[in-house]
This record gives sequence, C-alpha cells and structure tokens, in this order.
Amino acid sequence: MQPLAFLPQDISPEELKSELPERQPRYPSAMGYKYVHDDGRISYPLCFIFSSPVGCKPEQQMMYAGSKNRLVQAAKLTKVFEIRTTEDLTEEWLRERLAFFR
Repeated sequence: MQPLAFLPQDISPEELKSELPERQPRYPSAMGYKYVHDDGRISYPLCFIFSSPVGCKPEQQMMYAGSKNRLVQAAKLTKVFEIRTTEDLTEEWLRERLAFFR
C-alpha cells in the first residue's frame, strides 16, 4: 500500500490523474483545492480521493477499501471521493462533487 500524500494546493485534478496507476487501487492524496462558490465565497476544502480502478485484483480492492475507511475515520476527513477510472478525475468532476457540500 502506498502512503497518503498531502499534495500542494496548486495541483489540478488533471495533474493528479497523471500520477495514478490505471490498474491498481490507490488513495494517493488529500489535496487542498481552491473552490469558488456560486455566491463568490472562496474555500479550500481538503479532498481525499480514492482510486479503485475497474479491472484491478479483488484482493487489492478489499485491502484498500478496508484501510481507507479506517484512515478516513482517524483523519476525520469529510470530502471523500472515489473514482473507478482515471479519466473521471477532472476539474468539472471535482467541482460537481464539492457543490454538494455548499
């Protein structure tokens, strides 16, 4: 298992995507993200992104899923997102998910 990395705030979802393996689960990052709300407010949510690609070994998926839950609880992370393919990880995708939290 790869350790959790805290990424700089100025990394984009597209840059993060290039770091993810296509066939192995990962929770490589808790990234700060500059989010501009519809009313103009700016926040910097800490987003935890978990990658569980289609086609990876079921044993790996189970191992990562179990440890992910413990990590999320221990770190008290609230903005937790999962992707099934690296192509999903875009600026638009992340903004859509963060809009839920307003």
